[in-house]
Amino acid sequence: MTLSSRGRRTLSLFSSSAPSNWSKAVADAEKIVGYPTSFMSLRCLLSDELSNVAIQVKRLVGTQHPLLHTARDFVFDSRNNLPTRGLIVLLLSKAAGPSHTASDLLAQDTVSGIHTSQRNLAEITELIHTAFLVHRGIVDLKEWTVSDGPLKDMEFGNKIAVLSGDFLLANACTGLAQLNNTKVVELISSAIGDVVQGIYNENTSNTEENSLDVKAWEEHTFLSHGALLAKSCQAAMELAQHDKEAQSMAYTFGKHLSMGHKLNSDLLPFVKSSAGESATFSFSAAPVVFHRQIVGQERWSQQLQQVKTRRNELDYSKLLAAVKSEKGVSTAMDLCCYHGNKALEAIQAFPSSEARSGLENIASAITKF
Repeated sequence: MTLSSRGRRTLSLFSSSAPSNWSKAVADAEKIVGYPTSFMSLRCLLSDELSNVAIQVKRLVGTQHPLLHTARDFVFDSRNNLPTRGLIVLLLSKAAGPSHTASDLLAQDTVSGIHTSQRNLAEITELIHTAFLVHRGIVDLKEWTVSDGPLKDMEFGNKIAVLSGDFLLANACTGLAQLNNTKVVELISSAIGDVVQGIYNENTSNTEENSLDVKAWEEHTFLSHGALLAKSCQAAMELAQHDKEAQSMAYTFGKHLSMGHKLNSDLLPFVKSSAGESATFSFSAAPVVFHRQIVGQERWSQQLQQVKTRRNELDYSKLLAAVKSEKGVSTAMDLCCYHGNKALEAIQAFPSSEARSGLENIASAITKF
């Protein structure tokens, strides 16, 4: 379903190396919604079908297939906060509260300020996100060499990645249909299409030769990282029968929050790395894209040649230093703060509450480096 390259590409896990203020904001938010989002992952992991998938994944132990690392992070690394998208949907639902025009039947099915359908939507959003994380682990076998490990291990890993990712996506679509809301189905279905298009665009531009300009970067990033959260936030308002204005504010919040978070993730190797530390970053990371546009394609090509080793491989530590020497990093930081502020502005019309404060803390956390 999705393509993957063996290039240096990071997966936005929301967030794999987030600063402590982000982790605190997420932990506080879970208390506010009264629904630990780890439960969403647990429900999925306890299903018989996925347990069978997990048994198959164990066969990859000892190989270098990326799916094994994705599964390990999903189960063991609580710092990744994988369910954060669902958490934001829940928090936004609680902050907005019920619509003034909501029916009595809708109000009766509300617990702790969040409607059951909105909780289901949060789980659906997480299932979709996790499905794409699994699909992103598919290895491009055309680039595989004997030194990378046995080919049969990679082929088996790819089969499991496709099947398990499709299984999660199918379950999400089933749950989506059960919400019985045509507009919500349209929103989330279009978000799935956006993610597919965004990931395809990433894979065709994440190389030395294929360069992105800033406008294209923003378009691709929204598709692959922003559309799902933005449209899920809008869908949460639709389920509570809020008007178009509230839905627009929710969409705007989700869009800018996800864009800001992606910028924050892209910036981490450039603002947290120390001298001599091994650098890992993508050519489609925001600081690299902005740096390349600032210095121009000709100078960028010269810099790539200067940091190549005798084996014609790139020295990423030297390349990172070259990018940090210009304004690409500061430009990305400014844009991150812009999106964080826009996210904060979008929710000011919601009533002042603990839930809104939780959203504000999360939006503020993405501007900290």
